[in-house]
Amino acid sequence: MLTTIELRWFYPGTIPTEIEEWFPQNCSPEKREDWYLYAPGCNYLGIKLRQERLEVKWRKAELGVVRFGELIEGKAEKWGKWMCSDSTGESFQPAMVFGNSIWVNVQKVRRLQYYQILAHSSVQAVANDENIDNSCSVEITQLLIQEQAWWSLALEAVGEYSHLLENLRATASCVFNNYRASKLIAANSYAYPQWVELILRN
Repeated sequence: MLTTIELRWFYPGTIPTEIEEWFPQNCSPEKREDWYLYAPGCNYLGIKLRQERLEVKWRKAELGVVRFGELIEGKAEKWGKWMCSDSTGESFQPAMVFGNSIWVNVQKVRRLQYYQILAHSSVQAVANDENIDNSCSVEITQLLIQEQAWWSLALEAVGEYSHLLENLRATASCVFNNYRASKLIAANSYAYPQWVELILRN
């Protein structure tokens, strides 16, 4: 099981220009398609199919609202993640759930930047997080769900269990230091299971 601490926001529409310009420009967009299992009233559990793999996430703790300067406030959460693959390629295929109303298709275009947390909580941008003990990723993602455009901004800290929140805080303090775009508020800060339910119940 992989344990992470995450901070995420969702907003309707396309990614604002000021967010695009603030985000590191060297990150190439990555397209992907995920299928989320809709479980009403179960915002602590996320199940999805991605690239012939089943992923299960369980919220282990809500850590409250964190703030970074005057423009950033969001809800930090601790998650456990399990990933299951089938070497035969016979399981976890999108065709198995296509047309089933409890599985929701989400198309994504994501840009991702990894950061390594060094001594004294200093932060350094890196190409990927392979073989790094403590790291945090920052991503912006354009989303399409049921013909509705949304976008998301998120941080996900991984590494030594006792340092996860410290990794998140160090990275957020660094990347938001030059943030001058619109305010990110706690009311729009939640994980994918709650977002999927928000879309489907409206």
